[in-house]
Amino acid sequence: MLRGKVLVAQGGGPTAVINESMVGAVIESRKVPSVERVYGAYHGVRGIIDEEFIDLTRETTHNLEMVGNTPCSGLGSTREKPDEKYCAEIFKVLQAHGIETFFYIGGNDSSDTLRILNEQAKSAEYPLTCVHIPKTIDNDLMINDHTPGYPSAARFVALAFAGANLDNRALPGVYVAVVMGRHAGFLTAASALGRKYDDDGPHLIYVPERVFNLERFARDVQEVYDKHGRCIVAVSEGVHDDSGEPIATKLAKKVERDAHGNVQLSGTGALADLLTDYIKTNTNITRVRGDTFGYLQRSFLGVVSDVDQREAREVGEKAVQYAHFGSTQGHHSGSVTIHRTGFYSVEYHLSALEDIAGKTFVMPDEYIDDNGHDVTDAFLLYLRPLLGSGMPEVSRLRLNKVPKILNK
Repeated sequence: MLRGKVLVAQGGGPTAVINESMVGAVIESRKVPSVERVYGAYHGVRGIIDEEFIDLTRETTHNLEMVGNTPCSGLGSTREKPDEKYCAEIFKVLQAHGIETFFYIGGNDSSDTLRILNEQAKSAEYPLTCVHIPKTIDNDLMINDHTPGYPSAARFVALAFAGANLDNRALPGVYVAVVMGRHAGFLTAASALGRKYDDDGPHLIYVPERVFNLERFARDVQEVYDKHGRCIVAVSEGVHDDSGEPIATKLAKKVERDAHGNVQLSGTGALADLLTDYIKTNTNITRVRGDTFGYLQRSFLGVVSDVDQREAREVGEKAVQYAHFGSTQGHHSGSVTIHRTGFYSVEYHLSALEDIAGKTFVMPDEYIDDNGHDVTDAFLLYLRPLLGSGMPEVSRLRLNKVPKILNK
């Protein structure tokens, strides 16, 4: 049963709809008579350690709704990845403040934090309910059909490539764009939804679920260019060779790492530059340009999927309902998961934290074509309903050519 003090926090990379989940959890919690206070941890688990709490019980519903419609993490976020010792410090703070319910909005690392805390609470016989609310643009959480945050980011990627395709068709050349996705290629694959006509780009899509060969890459680009007079390439930041080494480190002279020790892949823009240089050096193509979407795809204003927005709110609400009433199996702690039914509708379940925590879901084989540089119709059918309503559509002039007189 939900009672006493409730804590909500946001972790990891922001998304366009993460605040919907936070607001859903806060408003739903405030409806429960036995809840005394709803706190928000400012900057995730680091905020808990530092006791940087905001009393969300005192926030107006109107302003909460306004924040819910605003992309990015309203409570701030953190990239810290707690271990047993770190979680023990979190647990001390939760006990000191009498917090008995913790809602953590995040990805697989965030669910792992809750798994550790849940075990520590059981060992200490402290009545702590831990519910993970799913979030990630990478779409790489186990069990979930998809993850809130991904559809809006995918919508941005699809529209960005549709625009790049128009530009590239007007002024032909090679265009390479690097999209986030260290281990899973779902976001890069979304670029395919920007295509309308048979010769539209992206003409080549490379995801980390397949080995990336530089020599074959150059040949692929040359073949497409020879056929269409231009080529658009979508590539995941996490593409790697057959030994597992990221292409970003293979080509780079200097390697940067983040706070977790992970190699910086697309954050510096280096991979796009390295790939465009490789094309120039290994093909006869001279007009080659590269971009890195970087943070743009995470919280871009104006391209939020209404489906994503609705479901992000609902997973926050369902988290509170599971914490208060329990699941059909009687569990209160766990991870809210999204399951597709019919052509497109969803239902929510409460899954075990250990089934989500620290694990990564990647694109199924049936979503990637046999050549390894495009997606299948099955993926297009999977993604299309997630992008929501009102997707812009492009059109072309019909080329009714006038016969030449001087240049026959």
